[in-house]
Amino acid sequence: MTVLSYLTKRAAQAVLSSDESDTIKTSILTLSKRLDSYFQTTGDGLSKHFRFGSSTRGTILPRSMDAHSDIDYMIVFEKSGFTPQTYLDRFKRFVEQKYATSELYQSNPTIVLELNHIKFDLVPALAGFGSTYNIPDGSQSWRSTNPNDFNSSLEQANKNSSFLLKPAIRLAKVWNAENGYVLDSYSFEKWIKDRTFLFATDLTDFVFSIFSGLSENYEAQWRNDKIKRAKEIVSNVRTYEKQNLPSTAEAEVKKLIKE
Repeated sequence: MTVLSYLTKRAAQAVLSSDESDTIKTSILTLSKRLDSYFQTTGDGLSKHFRFGSSTRGTILPRSMDAHSDIDYMIVFEKSGFTPQTYLDRFKRFVEQKYATSELYQSNPTIVLELNHIKFDLVPALAGFGSTYNIPDGSQSWRSTNPNDFNSSLEQANKNSSFLLKPAIRLAKVWNAENGYVLDSYSFEKWIKDRTFLFATDLTDFVFSIFSGLSENYEAQWRNDKIKRAKEIVSNVRTYEKQNLPSTAEAEVKKLIKE
């Protein structure tokens, strides 16, 4: 097996299985029905609710590869005028009634509902201008966002890369999860999408360009150490390939993206 074939195999494994996808779809359908049945007060109910984030971009990892893998779910209330904490408290009461046996906790500024197979990040929101929404910026204030603005630009970038960018992102996220979440997942994805991949022609080129481009300028030294080690592995793999040592190169790349 070559470095390229190994990375290609791992990228394919970093996609949700059909069973996992079906289970998530069923859970989303159940959540949707329960939200509609619980928040029924006219004028003080919900205007809409929908999934967003990595699960809609095709970059979510199986939970076996990322313990923090979750479904971002935005719930837009009809009535404004309250602090984010007010809506978060309403979420808590909803989950306590409709998901009594599941784990529930607040992870500012969301409510996390943890089921056996997946976690939901429930995000309260208020309608903004156009396609924007106001979401919590802490427990007392709001900020504006367009939750799916990243999706279209990522789709275009993926097409421009001969559909190699998303697999490269998933592999980078595997590394990130395996190393204690060196980088914020969403920011990491955006940074990768905005990069220019000059002369990249296959998945190995894209993956190695990502790690070569990372900067070791974080306040936490452990983050810099993880990044430095990743860059060293990439350099070693390239050296072994130039020396026509494919088995040694493959063994080395497995230190970056583990089996």
